[in-house]
Amino acid sequence: MHATDAQLKDVLSGQPQPAHRTLLRLYLQRLDLIEAQIAELERMIADAMKAHEAAIVRLSELPGLGVDSAQQIIAEIGPRAEAFPSAGQLASWVGVYPGSEESARESHSNRSAKCNRTMRRLLNQLAHAAVRKRDCYLQIVFKRLSVRLGYAKAVWAVSHRLCRLIWKVLHEGVRYVERGPTVNALTLQR
Repeated sequence: MHATDAQLKDVLSGQPQPAHRTLLRLYLQRLDLIEAQIAELERMIADAMKAHEAAIVRLSELPGLGVDSAQQIIAEIGPRAEAFPSAGQLASWVGVYPGSEESARESHSNRSAKCNRTMRRLLNQLAHAAVRKRDCYLQIVFKRLSVRLGYAKAVWAVSHRLCRLIWKVLHEGVRYVERGPTVNALTLQR
């Protein structure tokens, strides 16, 4: 704020008129209504996802994911990712698979196809969250790749790995076990 203390005191010491009070009351009522509707929708989502609770719990163990993002993923690809026989096919459908336009061993484009934008945005957000988590395998991968590729491409690579992890957790029913610092220590010992 660029106002002085005296200007702030002058603005805050005004007398609200009845019309101002009415407007504030109406805005607060609207806010209460919106919050009540959000709570009702969240209850409906939780009821609809109750059958897939085990998959949600397994997904929320992944770095960067929470219950809300796990529910979104299951809503998009299903609780077992049955439509995708391999992790590569899921990554291709989402659009986080690196493209390859090559001729005579010369790469012309590494762009990915624009496929499912909802999942693609979600995975990008999850990758950003995962690389900020301390002592996480995906953070170690990000740090290693960001030196060579730069920030954006390294996050892209992490989102690709995260997509493959999501497929493995859903399709094979396994749990994620974090081995970040131990993997890094084993790599350094070699």
